Amino acid sequence: MTEMLLKYFREKQEEVQSERVYDAQCPYCSMQCKMQLVEQSIVTRTKHMTIAQDNPTSHGRICIKGMNAHQHALHSERVTSPLLKVGGEFVKISWNQAFTYIGEKFRNLKEKYGKDSLSAYGGGSLTNETSYLLGKFARIALQTKYIDYNGRFCMAAAASAAKEALGIDRGFTNEISEIKEAECIILVGTNIAECQPTIMPYFEEAKENGAYIIAIDPRSTATTETAQLHLKIKPGKDAILANGLLKVLIEEDFIDEAFINERVKGWQEVKEYVESLSLDHIAEETGIDLSLIRKAGRKFGEANASMLFTARGVEQQIDGHDAVRGFLNLLLATGNFGKKGAGYGAITGQGNGQGGREHGQKADQLPGYRSIENMEHRKYIANIWGVEESEIPNKGVSAYEMMGKIHEGEIKGMLLMGSNPIVSNPNANYVKKAIESLEFLVAVDMFVSETAQLADVILPCTSYLENKGTLTNLEGRVMLREGARPAPGEAKNDWAILRGIARELGKEQYFAFSDVEEIFDELRLASKGGSADYYGITYNRIKSKKGILWPCPSEEHDGTARLFEKKFMNSDEKAVMKVIGRNESRKEVVTEQFPLYLTTGRIMSHYLTGVQTRKTSALEARNFESFIEIHPSTAAQYGVEDQTLVKVRSERGEIVVRSKFSTAIRQDTVFVPFHWGEDQNVNMLIPEELDPICRIPGFKLGTVTITPIHSPLLN
Repeated sequence: MTEMLLKYFREKQEEVQSERVYDAQCPYCSMQCKMQLVEQSIVTRTKHMTIAQDNPTSHGRICIKGMNAHQHALHSERVTSPLLKVGGEFVKISWNQAFTYIGEKFRNLKEKYGKDSLSAYGGGSLTNETSYLLGKFARIALQTKYIDYNGRFCMAAAASAAKEALGIDRGFTNEISEIKEAECIILVGTNIAECQPTIMPYFEEAKENGAYIIAIDPRSTATTETAQLHLKIKPGKDAILANGLLKVLIEEDFIDEAFINERVKGWQEVKEYVESLSLDHIAEETGIDLSLIRKAGRKFGEANASMLFTARGVEQQIDGHDAVRGFLNLLLATGNFGKKGAGYGAITGQGNGQGGREHGQKADQLPGYRSIENMEHRKYIANIWGVEESEIPNKGVSAYEMMGKIHEGEIKGMLLMGSNPIVSNPNANYVKKAIESLEFLVAVDMFVSETAQLADVILPCTSYLENKGTLTNLEGRVMLREGARPAPGEAKNDWAILRGIARELGKEQYFAFSDVEEIFDELRLASKGGSADYYGITYNRIKSKKGILWPCPSEEHDGTARLFEKKFMNSDEKAVMKVIGRNESRKEVVTEQFPLYLTTGRIMSHYLTGVQTRKTSALEARNFESFIEIHPSTAAQYGVEDQTLVKVRSERGEIVVRSKFSTAIRQDTVFVPFHWGEDQNVNMLIPEELDPICRIPGFKLGTVTITPIHSPLLN
């Protein structure tokens, strides 16, 4: 009888006392999968569970990061009240105290050093509303030209290349569902199986339908295993390979002359240049057998509909813009635009990497993808904002170049929102010294990140569960994230924080929004007529259609599923091909001192600088430390054993990580993921050189040497 009673009471203890369900959207990659958080309160504890929800992009799929995303949002180390650094330690203060203090410090810096002594540094995971408002805040409240964001390190090469070649930068030129219609697909520098795993079924279905998939990557990955052909390229040689593939298309008569004559400019110059190149030389430089280059070119040319996708592996180069232009040349030469199963996709990295770059976070940009240097664009936005055109500052500099402006003493204060530049920038030691030298730093964050540790004030913001707003996924679909869970402690939404600081700076009338939908309605109007036109998109329409693909110029418009069916978006309605010459002189080359190529990237269990995923126990348990992927033959040359600590050194610094043997990587190349800080921060080793056009750093090509650490205490 006693045992039965005990069993009864145990069962009663586990009964659910209450259950709440919150609609959510994954805070991580650009697929932006929909999901729900189920929160069950029982007698002994609260249980949380994430359930995938159907949507037009990921169709109810979710990956391990999304499944466990709530763990960081509910973490005990969340910052839940404003913090002021006093005597080297953070102490809690009220929001009124924080806003008053920030306003006073920003005003003093501006009076002492001028308007451009202030700066704003944003992120690619902010909502569209916050991205828009941060751009407006920098230019109207701070009155500075210095604003940029970490998306500069992610999408700048693809964005600038698509804008110049095609006239518009939307991540995918086609709706994502058309992937399965392609007959040939080239994946350049992307490991989507780990970075965007819920997109993989589209490529698997395409393969089942007969598509031939070609992967270009110096490593063998879960993505290259899907391909029928893997071109294991030498790091940094992508632009050269693009010319080689185009030469094969020319030699074997796969060029669509009718399409070129009608819709493309620049072909003759490109053709003459490529014909002058030697395929034997290209094979030697890229490290790819000539027969495989020819095979790839033939497969691409023979297909009636081909698609090509690029990601950071090709874009994060100091010739990233030109490399992407080279691959766009392949699509244009074969007429693979404007029809089903044919087109281009840039595999966006950050959750709102697409929307974040469209509405004003970039130094050279105004909302709607307008140019800050175009007088008509400036006048239009000035009218929306209710200011004179002359009040909008001119173009500033890119994110990394802002660090140089700090070193030079021009930038003295910074508002940092949704980013961790000490870990994410190249030449990270230089960046850390810059941040340390600021006279005043405000960090808006959920956690005390490596950069926030150096702040004078930390302002607690809301997570994806609590912060309502729109985000634009990798195919250009604008989606609404509900963010209905109550915020912990005193955390505020990003837009409310910007409104509070603007009030202290005497600019309250320009930020008098009472909810996030009001901000979106102003964004819609600001984007109207721009290349990224959101005017026809409303919250109600997003809800009813589960997202809308821009451009959407009116509320009667259904959104644009496939671009370029009749025209390209340049002023003369034609696409532009470009001669891709050699840009090797500024790239690092292996030497006796630094004999190995270094490339960097992501892994399945972590995201960006790891601030969120390293607070997620289910993910941290999978990869709790960084590593160096190295071929066993290469390791043997340096006396490195598997699963031991290794010092990795470049001319900029050194890190210590654990070895991980793999025959899947080239023997002249090592790979280190970038999700860790401090002495595991691989970006301390990365060169500071930038692409001359889009200003993206060359994360994917450095040179290093390695040394084993023979210490039983360390290994």
